[in-house]
Amino acid sequence: MSAPVEIKAKLGLDVFKPGKEPHIRIKPGLERDPRLKPAIKACPAGLYTENAEGEVLLSAEGCLECGTCRLLCGLEVLDWNYPEGGDGVQYRYG
Repeated sequence: MSAPVEIKAKLGLDVFKPGKEPHIRIKPGLERDPRLKPAIKACPAGLYTENAEGEVLLSAEGCLECGTCRLLCGLEVLDWNYPEGGDGVQYRYG
């Protein structure tokens, strides 16, 4: 029996094809909104960070399109859409 494959190894097999425009954005002026804070810890891809000024930053490249941030933060602070066809994550591990 083979050893189980760890999540980081599985994610390393995925391919991310960025679109022309990010499919997730923090709405302008809401970078300090406290509703964004849960995404910093909960995003499985680690796309959300906080800078020294208390603003939440988002790098949508590598997004797993799981919707965690959408559920936690809400569409009042995020502009969240699925990527255009052929863009985004392409899962490679069964």
